[in-house]
Amino acid sequence: MKCPYCNMDDTRVVDSRAADENTTIRRRRQCENCGARFTTYEKVETFPVMVVKKDNTREPFERRKIEAGVVRASHKRPVSAEQISGVVDAVETAIYDMDTQEVSSSVIGELVMEQLKGLDEVTYVRFASVYREFTDVNTFAEELITLLQAKKEEKNG
Repeated sequence: MKCPYCNMDDTRVVDSRAADENTTIRRRRQCENCGARFTTYEKVETFPVMVVKKDNTREPFERRKIEAGVVRASHKRPVSAEQISGVVDAVETAIYDMDTQEVSSSVIGELVMEQLKGLDEVTYVRFASVYREFTDVNTFAEELITLLQAKKEEKNG
């Protein structure tokens, strides 16, 4: 960091602390050359993740949409608000860990289903029925059979 007074590159951090509700870091610096003190603020630069929908339109990622879908799927199920928040947190973290500016809605749906599968099977099937657009009872039954086979393999192996 260059000193704003003498333009030398040799400065050191004297004090650091969170600012602006932990979204910024305030650093007190001192120039090793002239001794002047000054303050800098650091903020993480983030780019919005865009969701590519089935019709190829794009919209900004919104955590609340995932949360709303999981809340609907878990209606009258023994799934707490804390568990729902945990599912949404895990999905959101996975999305940001991809380190990409665009993610397809199908990838998001699969991430949600992966989280729900281990949480509550009925909630998982409800979410899958909307996400995968089950059109008839056979499609629904196929998903249940796949779920039961996976559970059986998990138990045996």
